[in-house]
Amino acid sequence: MFAAERRQLILEMVRANGAVSLRELARVVQTSEVTVRRDVRALEAEGLLDRRHGGAVLPGGFTRESGFPQKSHLATAEKTAIADLAAGLVEEGEAIVVGAGTTTQELARRLARVPGLTVVTNSLLVAQALAHANRVEVVMTGGTLRGSNYALVGSGAEQSLQGLRVSRAFLSGSGLTAERGLSTSNMLSASVDRALVQAAAEVVVLADHTKLGTDTMFQTVPTDVITRLVTDEPPGHDDRAATELQALADQGVQIAVAGPAGAGGESAPGRPPRRDMPLPGQRRTHGPGTGPQLRSAASMGEPQGPGERARVADLRRR
Repeated sequence: MFAAERRQLILEMVRANGAVSLRELARVVQTSEVTVRRDVRALEAEGLLDRRHGGAVLPGGFTRESGFPQKSHLATAEKTAIADLAAGLVEEGEAIVVGAGTTTQELARRLARVPGLTVVTNSLLVAQALAHANRVEVVMTGGTLRGSNYALVGSGAEQSLQGLRVSRAFLSGSGLTAERGLSTSNMLSASVDRALVQAAAEVVVLADHTKLGTDTMFQTVPTDVITRLVTDEPPGHDDRAATELQALADQGVQIAVAGPAGAGGESAPGRPPRRDMPLPGQRRTHGPGTGPQLRSAASMGEPQGPGERARVADLRRR
């Protein structure tokens, strides 16, 4: 492929997705990341796109939000590794909230194997991933469906989360910086994510390395509220992503790195160390069950039986 053809394809991918990693660009145009980086620099010089940590974004400083079809094909291996590591943080019998996103959807597929779990979510994709799980209770928020990411948003979603208390929240977003924390490109999504955070004792952010250093319009979780970041190992040449990780660690965020380095509990040389946080004690809020239950968070105020009332009361106290 000639340079002009490569650069046209790169430009089309960035325009379609809003943000694309160098790794993904190199895979699509079938060349090395070194060549793609050179092409991205040339396109940036023409004002057609902006370079970011390990990738390229639309010009203008803030990336727009990609739709689900585009996001689902980006950094798939990284998201899988992150979901594998994050699932190990969840214990039997816990009550958690899981936000919308392709990475959290991957997490939900792994949570289907955790018995006695209660998952509160505004994501139809997360609920679908857990729909046939044994002994997993799925609590859906209310709200208005946002088709681009299959999430429930708006005042109905936020009101259904009032008074809720769970052990931790698992959230993703469009960008993560040490200065502003987690952010997203949509105001309604950001507002619901903030409500999810308010319901949790701890906040775990799932973000692959392409989101490190990317800043988008609406802040969802300030850095000082983030308990742990689960991410993948940035490429060796991506010094800025490593610097961002170190800055997050310096502000007290506990970093868990997925992949070959993260699996063994150690980061690669030059990377911030993986830090482990103590997990809360096992919570058993359910008796034996035969399958998942899918219901609205609003209906939690109307338990249907003694066992149901006990579960709801316990979840609210938390």
